[in-house]
This record gives sequence, C-alpha cells and structure tokens, in this order.
Amino acid sequence: MGARLDDAAPQPSQTAWGAKLGASVDYYMRGVPPEGKSDLTALELRIFLKALLLPPGGPLLIGVAGLLIWTRRPRLGFALCAVSIGSLWLLAMPIVSDALMRATEGYPALDPTHLTEAQARAQAIVILGGGVRRNAAEVGGDAPSTYADLRLIEGAKIARATQLPILVSGSAREAAAMRRFVEENLQLPVRWVDTASTNTHEDALFSARLLRREGIDRIILVTSSTHMVRAVAEFTEAGFEVTAAPAEMWTHDERGAVAFVPTILALYRSHVALYEWAGRLARWL
Repeated sequence: MGARLDDAAPQPSQTAWGAKLGASVDYYMRGVPPEGKSDLTALELRIFLKALLLPPGGPLLIGVAGLLIWTRRPRLGFALCAVSIGSLWLLAMPIVSDALMRATEGYPALDPTHLTEAQARAQAIVILGGGVRRNAAEVGGDAPSTYADLRLIEGAKIARATQLPILVSGSAREAAAMRRFVEENLQLPVRWVDTASTNTHEDALFSARLLRREGIDRIILVTSSTHMVRAVAEFTEAGFEVTAAPAEMWTHDERGAVAFVPTILALYRSHVALYEWAGRLARWL
C-alpha cells in the first residue's frame, strides 16, 4: 500500500492499485474519504464496495441476478438464488462467523502487568481509529464509534500500567473525538494526535513522522484483533518495533444450538472478517 505511480509508466502498477483499493476499503469501514476525493465520489465508492464485496450486499446481488435470468435459464437462476440464500444463512450463523473471526486474529491479548523484556522496551502507545459517530447527541459532538471505544479503553489500561505516552491516529474528526474521549472520560493525557490518516498505511506513515522527531521507534500498537495483523505489518514497514495489543478479541458467546441460528450480530462479524481479508488482499496486491 501507499506506492505512487512511476512517472515513466503509462499504466498503474499492481502496488498502486493495491494502495487505492486498501484506502477504499478503509474508507468504507472508517467513513473517511480517500485523499483528494469529494464526499460524493467517496459515498459512491462506499456504496459500490458495500454492494459488491461484503455481505449482505454481495449475496443479495447474486440473488437478484438469479431472479433476472430465471425465466430464460431457470436452472442457473435457481442455483444463484440458492447460493444467495444459503450464503446469507451461513454467514449469519454464529458458528460460521466465529470461525471467520478467529481466522483473522494473529496475536494474543497483551497483559501490561506482565510484559516481556522486549515488550517493556516500548516507548509509546499508538491507538488506531475505528470510526466516528458524527454529532452524537448524548455527548454534544462527535464521538468515537463503539468499536473505537474498546480500542481506547484497551490503550488506557496499558497506559496506566506502563505510564507510556499516548498517540491517537485517525481522520481529523475521528482523532479529535478519540482525544476528547481519552482525556475527558478516561482521564489520561494524549501527547500526540495524528489527524490526517484515512487508512492503515497512513496511520503508520504519519505516526512515524510524529514519533521519530522524539527518537521513538518502539511502540505498543492498539487496534482491533481482526485488524492487528495488517496493522503490525504496516507499522513494521514504517520502521517500528511493534508490540501488539489487540482489542475487541473474539469471545465465544453463542453456544450449543444457538450457534446455528442466524443473527444480525453474527452477520456483522462475518462482514468484519471478510472486510479484513479484503484489506489484506489489497495490501498484497
């Protein structure tokens, strides 16, 4: 991600396309338009990605296609409708969504009171944004999303145990809401604020610019457990020695027969897991 076009090449490279796709996928999840794009273009891109890449949009489109060709090719139409209904049913089953979520997690939880010697060498905590709720009435302004709250709470727990300074990274509105939440609700200072990032690559790049000024290259990185593998890779490439501190880790909540009953929450977990695999594919490209 993050590669720019070669001036001598008339066609974009695979890496450049991967960067664009990665930024677009990050926009869909974080609500931050890619750099240089208007709000209208970003919104259109968001709808496009939602419809084509992630459930329930993708399976529903397959079903619509099946209905459209049913009269001309009934067998194929029936097959597409069956795939549509079946994939939605499966992705909404907790036993399936939990398997997808577990497959994305690559790091264990971090206990800040029992750090290894290498982990204890960290110089700062970096917390990545996870979305923003615009003009939340109960706080009288922007607020971090529920999922971002969990990252901030995890970061605050580590900060209290280690006394390390905090950096928050996100878009302008996102980072401002994160800082306010940490300072007002969690009663901890935020030393650095990156307000320019719209995707994970930029989180790493802009965090490096802020921290290198103070000679910091060893960090504890806080983001969601599903996002952590990709985030660690980006921050490592940016020159950091990274200790992972995943938040929002998978928990086994639905058990027994309930694990086979489709739910909205399970469908959302499948949505998140498939999004993360799309982001990793985009980064590989």
